[in-house]
Amino acid sequence: MTLPIMLVMAVLVVAILLFIFEWVRVDVVGLIMMIILPLLGLVTPKEAISGLSSNAVVSIIAVIIIGAGLDKTGAMNHLARVLLKFAGKSESRIMVLISATVAFISSFMQNIGAAALFMPAAKRICLQTNIPVSRVLMPMGFCAIIGGCLTMIGSSPLILLNDVMKISGPDIKPFGLFSVTPIGLALVVAALIYFVLFGRFILPSGQGDAQGTGPMSPELKRTYHDIGNLFEIQVPDSFKGPKTLEELEIRPIFFSTILSIANKKGISIASPDYADIIKGGDILAVEGPPDLVAKMAQSFGWQVKEDLEVFAESLSPNNAGIMETIITPRSELVGSTLRSFSFRKKNGVTPLAIFRETKTFVGDISTMPLRAGDALLLQGPWEKFHYLKKRTDLVFTEEVQGEILRTDKVKYAVGSLILALVMTIGFNVQLSIALLTGAVAMVLSKVISIDEAYDSVDWMTVFLLGGLIPLGIAFEKTGAAKLIAETIMTSMGTVSPLILLTVIGLLTSFFTLVASNVGATVLMVPLAMNMAASAGADPRIAALVVAVACSNTFILPTHQVNALIMRPGGYKTKDYFRAGAGMTVLYLTVMMAMVYAFYGVVGH
Repeated sequence: MTLPIMLVMAVLVVAILLFIFEWVRVDVVGLIMMIILPLLGLVTPKEAISGLSSNAVVSIIAVIIIGAGLDKTGAMNHLARVLLKFAGKSESRIMVLISATVAFISSFMQNIGAAALFMPAAKRICLQTNIPVSRVLMPMGFCAIIGGCLTMIGSSPLILLNDVMKISGPDIKPFGLFSVTPIGLALVVAALIYFVLFGRFILPSGQGDAQGTGPMSPELKRTYHDIGNLFEIQVPDSFKGPKTLEELEIRPIFFSTILSIANKKGISIASPDYADIIKGGDILAVEGPPDLVAKMAQSFGWQVKEDLEVFAESLSPNNAGIMETIITPRSELVGSTLRSFSFRKKNGVTPLAIFRETKTFVGDISTMPLRAGDALLLQGPWEKFHYLKKRTDLVFTEEVQGEILRTDKVKYAVGSLILALVMTIGFNVQLSIALLTGAVAMVLSKVISIDEAYDSVDWMTVFLLGGLIPLGIAFEKTGAAKLIAETIMTSMGTVSPLILLTVIGLLTSFFTLVASNVGATVLMVPLAMNMAASAGADPRIAALVVAVACSNTFILPTHQVNALIMRPGGYKTKDYFRAGAGMTVLYLTVMMAMVYAFYGVVGH
């Protein structure tokens, strides 16, 4: 045991303690590693900062920018819509569909790329269904890691495996593209079942960037109370109409507001005004107090649906909401009424109430003369609010969510993604360069501005990984990894092939948590093959166990994918340990069972 080995083990313990007890934020842990490792002489200064320019970190930056570009063009809305058609609003079905899709993509694309590309769609789906994003991102991330085991090109260890095996045994038969597929499929299915059965107990709830809060913020809810409830109503064909909204007197009598009208052909009128009509067969989006909406429906012979269907997407927190804006003294609205100003038609948003001094007005707001200082409660698409906030005579009381989608740029966004995929898959261009090409193509085609590209990158993830990569270098460079592996393997003595392979899987799983999976592969494959040969096991299978076990990295946020989803999911280190501990055991169990069932463990 040399001094450098003792030092790197001490640094590793410090890093793990900082992760567990969260004395500092995880990206600060990465920065500490960049400083302390070269000061102790465990890595060179160049190696200490090499993580920031590594293939993994550059790939993460580029793929996040590509994902942001796809999101800004509405491409992720289309993807979310397709997935919701199959999954409905069931949390389990949504989790399974997203995770299985990402696992499949990971089989031919690096897992970090698959997870980062799919994350915006996952967040949008969570917003639309009001499911905490923390319940979806971790299963998605774990399945992205596991999906790399579906083919021999899905992860770096499996890509390297045949070449590393040749070093120890030039005559050993290489594995084919789908040799690992049975193991990978079993692992993905096991992970999905694990989260379906135990997700409610092991996953945190109510955390993350993308959790929806309904159409109105809690602050506004305290002021406006029953306002903000959304309903969908079916008008039967027998309705005696058509009648205008003014004739029906819905707002003065029932203190409710018609937000949208859809006819039988699916054509909708958003933010209808007093002159728009309702006829038999129409479907209405209505806002109002639940008891008064029910009374209104009963009065007209209409049917209140159990949930939003036709308007589920357009009124989801992902696409629309309720905002409050204050009328300034210099506003042209002062002295006018909302109706005389054609406020709905001009701005595409629906007034719900006026808050004046200490009173809330709902019933007659269309004809009330407006005053400076009046607060208007408005419902509408986020995109319309972004246009409305450009007015200098209105001041919003909260930050406007959502963004203005550049739907005319969707073909450029998708084209940039396809360009990156073709470069890396078809022409074997290094992943970071291919993804960077796609990201720059999005900037040049004005899908996303360079400032928006910089803002979209999660720099916490970048610096976390930038600091963990030199820790892995130090672990391998000092010989600490080799010493631990050799000590454990030699102390085992003579054991059965199955036990030996299980220990190899456990040891590899440990190394891939604290060092790079590539480093773990290069270190463990020759050692495992030699030990397997002496124990009567097949050296090829021992090497395969190492390569598959390199994806068993769930209990710490040290893997690239785990680091990527940490902030968007609102996860803490203890969340990874709680969900990852069981996943780690399950992974090893399923892996060994499949190896035994499909390949056997005895030498041939």
